[in-house]
Amino acid sequence: MRPIYRLLVVDDEEKIRGLIRKYAEFEGHQVAEARNGMEAVELCRKNPQAYDLIIMDVMMPELDGFSAAAEIKKISPVPVLMLSARGEEYDKIHGFELGADDYVVKPFSPKELMLRVNAIMNRVRPGPAPARQAERFGGLEIDFSARVVTVDGQRVELSPKEYELLSYLVQNKGLALTREMILTHVWGYDFYGDDRTLDTHIKLLRRRLGPYSGRIVTLRGVGYRFEAGE
Repeated sequence: MRPIYRLLVVDDEEKIRGLIRKYAEFEGHQVAEARNGMEAVELCRKNPQAYDLIIMDVMMPELDGFSAAAEIKKISPVPVLMLSARGEEYDKIHGFELGADDYVVKPFSPKELMLRVNAIMNRVRPGPAPARQAERFGGLEIDFSARVVTVDGQRVELSPKEYELLSYLVQNKGLALTREMILTHVWGYDFYGDDRTLDTHIKLLRRRLGPYSGRIVTLRGVGYRFEAGE
């Protein structure tokens, strides 16, 4: 049976909200709407557990999507998928640093958008608890069962996507992973959008790992490899 999600669509353009609602409801999801970031924040304040995922436009009056997402993350851990007419790397990095789970550039394919929604929910919905296991590389430790990463004894806060990316690299340590392999595994579908999304996440992940960032090796023209050796 296909899972049903409670979505909040936030966009100042009524046509965009209507388009997303149409496709989301076709797949059986429940959809609420907000016309701007301020409305979205107020709805989440009234009921922090009302939504399973928020689709949030960036450029809106009164309160932009970035600011609204930051406020909502203080209230609830609900996943946020950002929409924007701007595809510059700075905007993507800013969104991911605020805790966004994905970033889609307008104009977008409604079908792809729904695939991304499903991929996010497949990652954040907990499954059966795995046997406790961890990997250590010098001062870098990844506890897979607890989904906790520490650098020199200090816990590092990663977004769900950053953790999945690091986990996939570590579990395939020493292997050359192509960009297509990483995107398909971590994003959960056959990715056909802007593949700079992967590079942006790698950049953010390296920043989080600090002195151990060099363990993520760039394979020019191929992809990436996690270096396990000393």
